[in-house]
Amino acid sequence: MAESLSVGLELRTASDVDVVGAAGTSAGFSFGLLDLLRPEVQSHVLLPANKVAAALEPEQLQMTENSWASFIVGGIAAGGALESEDDPTRQKCEALVRQQIHWAAHLGLSAVMFTYPTDAFDCVNFPRVVSRSVGLLSYTQAWLRVSLKNGNGAEAWRQWNLVRSLGEHNPKLSVALEIGSELPEIRTLQQWFAEPVRCVILPTSSFMANSKGYPVLSKAHQEFLRKLMEQQTVQFVVSAEDREERLHPQGGLAAYEQYLQHLNRTRPALGIVDQFAHGYHDYLQSPLQPLMDNLESATYEVFEKDPIKYQEYERAMHRALSERVSEVDAAATVTVLMVVGAGRGPIVQCALQAAKSANRRVKVYAVEKNPNAIVTLRNRKAQEWGDAVEVVHCDMRYWEAPEKCDILVSELLGSFGDNELSPECLDGAQRFLKDSGISIPSDYTAYISPMSSTKLYNEVSAYKDLEHMETPYVVKFRSVHELAEPKPVWTFSHPDRVQQAELGSPNFNNHNTRTSTQRFQTSTDSLLHGISGYFEATLYKDVMISIHPQTHSPGMFSWFPIFFPLQTPIYLPAGSKVDLNFWRLCDARKVWYEWSATPVAEDANGVTTQMLVGGASAIHNRDGRSSWIGL
Repeated sequence: MAESLSVGLELRTASDVDVVGAAGTSAGFSFGLLDLLRPEVQSHVLLPANKVAAALEPEQLQMTENSWASFIVGGIAAGGALESEDDPTRQKCEALVRQQIHWAAHLGLSAVMFTYPTDAFDCVNFPRVVSRSVGLLSYTQAWLRVSLKNGNGAEAWRQWNLVRSLGEHNPKLSVALEIGSELPEIRTLQQWFAEPVRCVILPTSSFMANSKGYPVLSKAHQEFLRKLMEQQTVQFVVSAEDREERLHPQGGLAAYEQYLQHLNRTRPALGIVDQFAHGYHDYLQSPLQPLMDNLESATYEVFEKDPIKYQEYERAMHRALSERVSEVDAAATVTVLMVVGAGRGPIVQCALQAAKSANRRVKVYAVEKNPNAIVTLRNRKAQEWGDAVEVVHCDMRYWEAPEKCDILVSELLGSFGDNELSPECLDGAQRFLKDSGISIPSDYTAYISPMSSTKLYNEVSAYKDLEHMETPYVVKFRSVHELAEPKPVWTFSHPDRVQQAELGSPNFNNHNTRTSTQRFQTSTDSLLHGISGYFEATLYKDVMISIHPQTHSPGMFSWFPIFFPLQTPIYLPAGSKVDLNFWRLCDARKVWYEWSATPVAEDANGVTTQMLVGGASAIHNRDGRSSWIGL
């Protein structure tokens, strides 16, 4: 069951905190929204003859004590005067904002809210003042109110992006998104899934009355808000003219709060993947290095819970066994099947089950380098498998097999396909594959796409060092907006019959280097925070597994996508193009990735030029200086 929503109340004409507090608590609201200054104070102080006093006077404030401090989010009066060309006016407005910030901090308010000025054009001082104010707050969070009313989607995002970019992407600043009765187009709404939307403000005019007179939201509103609830923890504010407002005839103010709670409770149940990923959404994890490290039993156990992956592996082996050995030859033919990187034996078990269901005879070798996993394999051989399985404790790259196999099966894929060194492992293992033998998987392709995610960028930036900015992370995406559909960067196929250098020689792995540049076009104004990566793998013929968003294997949760961050976000206007450049490189000890992003400009004739000045990112992780996978 979904947790209860935090829903606040704004009474736009209220001038007394007790009115907001009493109306809000009696109607079941969790908090209230109230400007700290009375409406006429700013305009009075900004008159040429007046000055900003050393301290605010009680009669200037709508909240003079902290009795409602735990309930109120304070609105900060700022506005277009911050952009005034008149120095005294601008300076007085800045001083007044500073006083309000200090008062909010003194009261211990949980948050303050700035409203983007609608009476100024090309704001630059307003973002500066907001940024400075956020720096003055120790525990109080800051919200920026921008409005989607009247379908103003693109402009609202540009306002938010200007303030947060000039404020150096401070994670204490988040969005208060005001939504009107009309929503902008869906592609504009999707931008907000990647932004830190802390609050959604819904004027009562955004609701419509149902047949009984109670307030409800349109289907489009419901769909957007439910999606937003899934993407991040978000609060709501119902904005009414006053406590007596009766825009909708039934239910009063409490009906709005109750409806939003209903909307939250009736969200669709989580699918099996999201249930498994609970607690891991937008959580940065370093990719596994199973070749260099020995995995723990708990790690094996997590991945062994995935029913879909092993179902597809078993289906692939069943198909291969059935097609390679006819019914006529089934009784007399023994297929040699080697599982390399056998772990604790789930693929070995699938192989035996596939042979049984296909009515084919097999001899299975389970090859594993991890001495701890070998204990489990030997125990399963003694108790379950018997002579049907030969357990081998050895690194597959250096094992001298007593015979060659017909089918080589591996479970070495990472979130980017090859990032757990499947190509290097299988290069060594394919020595004991017959000329007519096959590999399961037979190939896998890595995909990339440009993506925006303030949450992930802030998580990586918090480390404040180059190393973390040049490290790829495995992440279950949630607060993410993909700016274009993924494109393939490279494919590895097995067995690789191309002539290779001797294992261990200086250039033995050069054939596994790759490079690719893919061009993408954005449909909306966007901020590029990084690159998302996926894979598709062919196990056997048309039997596939995938984490590609468009072809994702339903219910499979063994792999989350991979995230390659950019040190500095890149602004991409609507309709612009960007090249994502990727390299897979190696030396005798390690494999690593390098990546960069280059916006491109296109003239009237369709000729593109790279926008290198102030646009392109640096090449990340040059020479594997920050992250690599050990051989």
